[in-house]
Amino acid sequence: MAILYHRNDALSVNPPAGDQYLTTNGSDWLFTVASIYGFSLLGLYALKFTARAGERFFHYLFIIANFAGLIAYYAMASDLAWTLVGQANQIDRSGLVRQIFWAKYVFWVVAFPTVVIALGVLSGVAWATIVYNVALSWVWVISYLVAAYTPTNYKWGFFAFGLLAQFFLAFQTLQHGRTSAARVGIHGDYLGLAGWVNLLWLLYPIAWGLTDGGNYLGVTPGFIWFGILDVLLLSGVGFAIVFLSRRWDYGRLNIAFTQYGRVPAQPGTFPEKDGPAAATPAAGAPAASA
Repeated sequence: MAILYHRNDALSVNPPAGDQYLTTNGSDWLFTVASIYGFSLLGLYALKFTARAGERFFHYLFIIANFAGLIAYYAMASDLAWTLVGQANQIDRSGLVRQIFWAKYVFWVVAFPTVVIALGVLSGVAWATIVYNVALSWVWVISYLVAAYTPTNYKWGFFAFGLLAQFFLAFQTLQHGRTSAARVGIHGDYLGLAGWVNLLWLLYPIAWGLTDGGNYLGVTPGFIWFGILDVLLLSGVGFAIVFLSRRWDYGRLNIAFTQYGRVPAQPGTFPEKDGPAAATPAAGAPAASA
């Protein structure tokens, strides 16, 4: 039973390395974030059973994303999924070696598109637009990943590429998505969600520039910042969409799913509720009398 009450010894089992590395307090915080994602996963899974049939799209979407967050933050809390990268200290220009956790970027590859897909489906934009927005989010994250592993100041070129992709994505979600959402009657809800998402996204470049980019902040302070942002972005937006979705007309949004697939019919039309089609009279058979 002692193992149940043992102090967090992740850094003893998986020791850190480098000049800037994860501390025990940082590991404790990351386990806390992993727990938040775990509870969010269970909460969304339970809410799935309260949703009407065919209206669980957003539940499924954020269940998977929170599952990915649980795995990624558990790995980082255990001091796994990292490599050492030589960096230039932006404070005194001395050389240092920093722990770069690639699991964080892998998680963003799942988390950012999840939010993008949710906003796209909600606003009613075309699937081609949603695919384009997802690709922009991947360009953004991958640019940051490459920049983090670049030991020279050329990293800021990749950072600029990611910043440009983020700008395009902000325009897509705040302008194009807002216009489309107005046509399906959820302009207010969409604008609030998209505004909140882009406000959080605005803080990611600042956090990255001070942590994996500029090395002004150590690994643990950086994870405190990113942990808060990730939870507010994924769990916060996920629960907000799930609760708000109870008052949306899935038929009008054209996201009603039934046993026949997605229903591009009139609002509230479900093939399961339709009566059996009248039998077609055989060739040559006399028509029924009126």
